[in-house]
Amino acid sequence: MTLIIVLIIGLSGIVAQAVLLRELLVSYCGNELTLGIILANWLVSAALGAFVLGRYVEKARNKFNALAELELILVFVLPLAVYFSRTFKGIIGVLPGEALGLDVIFWSSFLLVFPVAFCQGGLFSAACKLLSGPGFAIGKVYALETAGAIIGGFIFTYIFLARLNSFGIVFIIVVLSLLISFAFFNRISKLLRSTAIIIALVLILFFLANGVNRLHDFSIRRQWQGGQVLAYRNSIYGNIVVTEKQGQKTFFYNGLPLVTVPYPDITFVEEFGNLPLLFHPRPREILVVSAGAGGLINEILRHPVAKVDYVELDPLIIEMLKTYPSDLTRRELGDKRVSVINSDGRFFVRETSGKYDLVLIGLSKPADLAVNRLFSLEFFKLAKLRMHQDGILALSLPGSLTYLSRELKEVNSCIINALKGTYAYLRIIPGDYNIVLASDSAAILEVNPAVVTQRLGERGVKISAFSPTYLGYRLSPEHLDWFSRQMQDTTTEINQDLRPSAVFKMLVFWNKEFSPSLSGMLGVLGKLNLKAVLLVIIFLTLVLFYPARHSKNLALGYSIFTTGFFGMLTSLVLIFAYQVYWGYLYYKIGLLISIFMAGTALASGFITARLARIKNDSGLLVKLEAGIAGFSCFLALVLTSFMKGSFGPEWLFGVLFFSSGALVGLEFPLASKIYLAKNNSVGKAAGLIYALDLLGGWFAGMLGAVALVPVLGVFGACMVVVMLKLSSLSLLTAGFLLKK
Repeated sequence: MTLIIVLIIGLSGIVAQAVLLRELLVSYCGNELTLGIILANWLVSAALGAFVLGRYVEKARNKFNALAELELILVFVLPLAVYFSRTFKGIIGVLPGEALGLDVIFWSSFLLVFPVAFCQGGLFSAACKLLSGPGFAIGKVYALETAGAIIGGFIFTYIFLARLNSFGIVFIIVVLSLLISFAFFNRISKLLRSTAIIIALVLILFFLANGVNRLHDFSIRRQWQGGQVLAYRNSIYGNIVVTEKQGQKTFFYNGLPLVTVPYPDITFVEEFGNLPLLFHPRPREILVVSAGAGGLINEILRHPVAKVDYVELDPLIIEMLKTYPSDLTRRELGDKRVSVINSDGRFFVRETSGKYDLVLIGLSKPADLAVNRLFSLEFFKLAKLRMHQDGILALSLPGSLTYLSRELKEVNSCIINALKGTYAYLRIIPGDYNIVLASDSAAILEVNPAVVTQRLGERGVKISAFSPTYLGYRLSPEHLDWFSRQMQDTTTEINQDLRPSAVFKMLVFWNKEFSPSLSGMLGVLGKLNLKAVLLVIIFLTLVLFYPARHSKNLALGYSIFTTGFFGMLTSLVLIFAYQVYWGYLYYKIGLLISIFMAGTALASGFITARLARIKNDSGLLVKLEAGIAGFSCFLALVLTSFMKGSFGPEWLFGVLFFSSGALVGLEFPLASKIYLAKNNSVGKAAGLIYALDLLGGWFAGMLGAVALVPVLGVFGACMVVVMLKLSSLSLLTAGFLLKK
């Protein structure tokens, strides 16, 4: 029975984590970099729970009481965490769709995940104590809990998501937690028995009264207050919400407004939907990648085009536009010249044999990895292959005609640098949003207001705003000269898939406005390079080297800390790379984490069964440290070379996730055995080692998501792990192998 309960603890933990991750991704406007912060706060909360509650469990007379208490607390805190994950923005006075600063993301995610993760960490220590006895309890519980997490990840991805809303999933986890309390009904105190019975009766009444769906609907209304919620749907790619206020419908995608009808941003759609076409002498075949519906395609159709291919990754967006139509979207999607293609823009551009006169990118702010993959050097090269000789690539970026801050200039610069590395000629139209045109034809440099006016007349296109005076202002050479002077002293970085400089620059730009106190710190992080990181790690190693020779526990603790760092950072690297390559992280996040945990569980179980036969524990640990360093090098090479070829098989990511998890799983039980050789307290040992492992993960989550991956890139982030592991390898050698 105890073994089944440990499995349920692991299952409940991964499902609770996945639910909160998905809800917070929407609240944080779909930015995948926030995943590192959320996971880091989860880990440090679980570490505190394992350490603090591990001591409590160690001293408790009735261990079953301690376990039941934690499960009953979880019954209350998990539903509250999900509810406030949806509604906290309204509580602090932030409007739906409004971005948050990093400081708010940090403390809000910590407060929201802390109660749940703290209980999960405590449950680990309690389970270790319940299973204490012959054998190695910590490794056994670690393997069983992870096995439960694997099962939970698959159930969450392939069963729960398709059938239940978040509160329906939470209700099942709550019931499982309550069942654990009932499993020890005769071994817990009368007060806990009475509490469990009362909670069970309340849950039954809640279920019969359709409380799950009512709570879901109520929380959605609170989350999107200020308008009537017409629809709330999840797809494998993201979350879409349709709201209506005073006849104006807004389609939010992953928390950000995507389409507004029937009255879109007229100035933007008129300019971006017409000017690129007016720079081309005969635009006939057009490709629109994302965010075309709701005005942009309508403007394109004013011209005598023969074909408009509209590529939209998520079919749910088109479905919602057809379910809640306007005259504008009916015209766009119903025109015979328009072909809607539900496909990944990257995949379509790579695989299609068609050629286009213009390629327009409908999205304008590369604030997350999903959007950045349309603004990278790699995508620009792909798009060039699908353009006619005089074809034009058009995109828009945030701008200003009055003042360009350092942060705003760098957002534009790293993308413009990527375009310069691909196309022979660039034409920039500065404004509150900069329209950037790229082509291998010098003709785009010769277009002036007179040419635009002539082409408008020849095509019979009437746009009241495009008067000769306005066109003279919008295409003013003085504006372009001013913009060029402003951009002279900016970054030379190039925005790439696996080094998403633009995402970090957008993060810095937003935090300058929403969290100005963090601008200095982000400025320092933006200057990170591998040489600086190497110097810091060398200094740390030298400081710890002498103490490590006299304290094996110090070397061991540092090793476990760096292994936790490795596990989290490689997970983030693989998660981010998966989003870049495939684009549906929102759907697979629970599964990917479960595959990592599968590697951890199987490896942990494998080595736990053989611990008694291992004679040279420290020697094996040293070999594992070297193996992790080698794997990190291999991972860097695989991912960076992978992008240069085709997308490759999706299962490769599964193998890499599994392998990185396995390396973590091999070390944890071995380190536990070495520590327990001189420390007989199982509960204390479990709490300390687990806490060090998770604390390393916390540092990796905070630094990896915000700085290491976007600033150093995937290759650089992997090299940081190599450096750390070589550092811990030297300390282990000093503490265990060198003669004093």
